[in-house]
Amino acid sequence: MCSIIGYYGNEIAAPIIVKGLKRMEYRGYDSVGVATESNSQIELKKGVGKVEEVNSKIQLDALPGKIGIGHTRWATHGRVTDVNAHPHSSNSGKLAIVHNGIIENFEQLKKELEKEGYIFQSETDTEVIANLIQKNYEATKNVKDTIIKTVSELKGHYAFVVMFENGQLAAARFHEPLIVGIGKDSYFLSSDVLGFIEQTDNAIYIENGNFVIVDKEKLQILDFNGESIKQQITRVSKEFADAYKGDYAHFTLKEISEQPDTIFKAGEKTKEEIKKAVDYIKNSNNVYITGSGTSFNSALIAKQVFAKYAKVKVDAIMSSELQFSSDLIEPDSTLIAISQSGESADVLEAVNIAKKVNCKVISIVNSLTSSLARISNIVIGMNCGPEIGVAATKSFTSQVIIIYKIIEELCNGKLKIDYNEISESISKILENHAQIMRIAKEIKEISDIYVLGRGIHYPIALESALKLKELTYIHAEGIPGGELKHGPLALMDSNVFVIIINPNDSTYLDTLTSSREIKARGAKIIGISDVKSDVYDFWIEIPKTSELSYPISETIPIQLLSYYAAIEKDADPDYPRNLAKSVTVK
Repeated sequence: MCSIIGYYGNEIAAPIIVKGLKRMEYRGYDSVGVATESNSQIELKKGVGKVEEVNSKIQLDALPGKIGIGHTRWATHGRVTDVNAHPHSSNSGKLAIVHNGIIENFEQLKKELEKEGYIFQSETDTEVIANLIQKNYEATKNVKDTIIKTVSELKGHYAFVVMFENGQLAAARFHEPLIVGIGKDSYFLSSDVLGFIEQTDNAIYIENGNFVIVDKEKLQILDFNGESIKQQITRVSKEFADAYKGDYAHFTLKEISEQPDTIFKAGEKTKEEIKKAVDYIKNSNNVYITGSGTSFNSALIAKQVFAKYAKVKVDAIMSSELQFSSDLIEPDSTLIAISQSGESADVLEAVNIAKKVNCKVISIVNSLTSSLARISNIVIGMNCGPEIGVAATKSFTSQVIIIYKIIEELCNGKLKIDYNEISESISKILENHAQIMRIAKEIKEISDIYVLGRGIHYPIALESALKLKELTYIHAEGIPGGELKHGPLALMDSNVFVIIINPNDSTYLDTLTSSREIKARGAKIIGISDVKSDVYDFWIEIPKTSELSYPISETIPIQLLSYYAAIEKDADPDYPRNLAKSVTVK
């Protein structure tokens, strides 16, 4: 994985492909490549690094031809090398392929192909698909029959686009996103609408188990049995075209700064869906909530507020672990699935497990056309606009706000949350970055940070530790305040920093006591609170707010601290190493 783009049209393909790949950089990657067809010849260039630097070095956008494919790779099979970068050509050189996903039986297929004389240059599973397609095409002499035969032999989750030297493009989707952009006398094949949004906003979202053939005659969409499929064109929201940094140095800082506004937008376009979701919850004997990474931290907040305010018991299950505890999912229950992209493989698998036992699925998602949205009974949109930075910021607070809106509805008007107060609190914190920037300089060289929180602040401690890990590459760990003496206190010494999440609510005094116990062991204390204390070596002030406003308010300083510490360490806050925005493979 990570990003696919294909082009078939009347313009020179390579510059369009390179531009599309740049727009999809937010997904995370380690190498890039482009292949084009011209005069029945395929030319290919690829290398390790960012799109801009590889293009400057080997001129990806100078390749000839009006048909082409491109890819940014996030390594799964094989090291990060030029050879392992996509695209991959077959032994004959008569076709080239780009691929997202994992082929589970690639070793078996590779051995069979090697016995037949096929030679492999890379360590990837993708090159296996290329040679398998070559073998099948030489046998069938027909693109349609070739794809049907090939997908019948592949096991795993994948999306690929293959370019033949005769100028045909074919693409197949099986549990990985694939979208066709329909332009004027042109077609795009992509894993993300951002790959072609500047060219056209007309898109077809290819359904699972379907494939596409593009040539000078027409666009065909077929199922894996070869039967023709009719799919409607969707008009993609032009908000995706607005994914620009503007005056901000990085997308991450821009997205942090947008939160006073995005919390108002969360769920606003799907108010009726929130009401329907509440009906599902009220009429369900069991409610489960799932997510991965940041979305799971949102799920942990939901678990607490559902119980405290609506008296609804919710089991929070990490998406990647649900397959190992699927027996806990009672039939005819409700599953709330949270995902920014709606393409996370673990979340999709969790939903499919729940659907097998007749569970209703409510999704909280930013992309209303994603795979998750299309398999859900009810879809609630975050509506926070494109989030380009790999580390979730505004999507996290939008998720929490939607959870709050569900709680309000469950409480039948007995609970009123002041969203103006929350927005004003965020704005006030964003007014002054100076103290946070000073602390970022202090922590840039340390190796360990611990974040402590109690009650509803413990999920925020986990989310804070996650942000620090993602952006600064510092080891960070969230600690529940009450567990300090049950192990973590042994780690406290003069070499560590501890962030204390300590607003003046029911958890305040106990957490202040924990701070003093940590300080006595020599650790440096960063206090995030609306009350100053002499126990803090550094104090990040947050406004005094109501109880449910605090989790949002205290998140903002950590996002900023993680961002500025990344800058201090010369790390790219938008594209952390080894991470992808949409984790579409398990």
